[in-house]
Amino acid sequence: MKVISGIIAQPDRKETLRYLGYAGVSGAQGMEELLCECERLLIPVLAPKAVYSAYPVTRGEGCALDLGFAKVESRSLCRNLEGCNDIVLFAATVGAGADRLIAKYNRISPARAVVLQAMGAAAVEQWCDEVNARIVAEYGPARPRFSCGYGDLPLALQREIFPALQVTKHIGVTLTEGDLMMPTKSVTAIVGIIQSCI
Repeated sequence: MKVISGIIAQPDRKETLRYLGYAGVSGAQGMEELLCECERLLIPVLAPKAVYSAYPVTRGEGCALDLGFAKVESRSLCRNLEGCNDIVLFAATVGAGADRLIAKYNRISPARAVVLQAMGAAAVEQWCDEVNARIVAEYGPARPRFSCGYGDLPLALQREIFPALQVTKHIGVTLTEGDLMMPTKSVTAIVGIIQSCI
C-alpha cells in the first residue's frame, strides 16, 4: 500500500469552465477576474493526498468479479477490465479546505461559491489524473479508471474500499451512511492493469 501527496499549483481552467457549463466556449465573458480571485482563494487550501494498492482480479460466471478486496457483479466493470488480471485500487482527495471555503462563500457570495465548487471538482480530477499517471508508471499500461456509481457498479462498494485501503487513517476521508465521501472533493477508483508487472 502506498500513500502519496502532491501539489496543485494551478487548477485546470478549461476543466473548471466545463464544470461551469462553458465547455467549448473560447472565452468566458467577464469571468477572468472571478476565476483568478477564486484560484487565489482555493490554491492555498488544497492538500492533495492519495492511497493505493494492487490486487489480483478473478472472473466468475457472467459478470461476477473477485477484485481481491471484494466480490461484485457489474457488467460495466467487466467490460472495463477486459484483458486485465490485476487492478490498482485508489482513493484520492484534495482535502477539507475546499469544502470549508465553499461553505463560507455559500453564505457570503453564492457566485464565488459556484466557481469554487467547479474549481474544486476540476482540482480533484486533476489530482486523480496525476495519481493515475503514477500508477501507470509503476505498473504499466492501464484501462481508464472506473469509480463506484459509474454504469452498474454500486456506490455501496465504497464500504469495501474504505477498509481495504484504510482510507480514513491514510488520507482523512470518511464515508457517510449514504456511501458519499467527506471531504466531498474526493474520489475512489479501480484501475485495470493491462500488462501486469505486479
